[in-house]
Amino acid sequence: MKKDNALKLSYPSKKATVCPACEEKFHKEELLSGSGRLIAGGLTEELHRLYEPSVKYGDVYPLAYQAAVCPNCWFAAMNEDFSLLPDEQRDIVSMKEAERKAELELIFPQLDFHEPRDLFSGAASQYLIMRCYDYYPKQFSPTAKQGLAALRASWMFDEMDKKEPGQHYDWLAMLFKRKARFFYSQALANEGTGTEALSGLKAFGPDTDKNYGYEGFLYITGLLEFKYGERENEEQWKERIASTKRTIAKMFGLGKSSKNKPGPLLEKARNLYDEIAKELEDTDD
Repeated sequence: MKKDNALKLSYPSKKATVCPACEEKFHKEELLSGSGRLIAGGLTEELHRLYEPSVKYGDVYPLAYQAAVCPNCWFAAMNEDFSLLPDEQRDIVSMKEAERKAELELIFPQLDFHEPRDLFSGAASQYLIMRCYDYYPKQFSPTAKQGLAALRASWMFDEMDKKEPGQHYDWLAMLFKRKARFFYSQALANEGTGTEALSGLKAFGPDTDKNYGYEGFLYITGLLEFKYGERENEEQWKERIASTKRTIAKMFGLGKSSKNKPGPLLEKARNLYDEIAKELEDTDD
């Protein structure tokens, strides 16, 4: 028994959580992070922190534990928002239970959120977050949180493709990156028009190891547009990435005089700036 406890990756929280939709009581699963469970690796251009497998614990995916999911009705949200579902939305969430489950079971036919989280249920939980923020009003910044969930889901599908190649998880990863591009761009547009602020975000992420703030959000928006933006109208796409290039240039100016700005973000932003500049130069030839 001691050996099993020593190898545990997670534990149930002491305080029970009550689902605001179906009133199911459950104990959220929390990740244990000490004793060499998390071995930080590199940082991708999407500001996703990779982790090395531990000899003792194997692969650990911190993102799998970031969603609060009701194991009964599969309503999900970020931990801080889960219990704050507006009263007027509760009946609607309950009515859509079968629909949520049917959609996910097309990809994950044997999901059980009563069981400890793994890579697959972790990806599913981020999908559920993306879907369920439709039920939250604008003060929660739901569009930005949907973008964050879509991006995190895409990273987990990338990992699934590495583990089980040929199962079309790479296609799902690409699909969710494009969904993330839409939500990130829409969130910035909403903020610009005053229809939905970003103030409902406690942390901009995009991963859980570091909060890169508003400037990180701008960077990710630009990166996703550059890599996954719609290119049917080449001129419109070029205008959008040229706008991104100008935004990145402003970030450089701020970064040179700011000691608080994370160094890795500036490095990634400079790389993106150079890539966009080269693309615009090549397409103009």
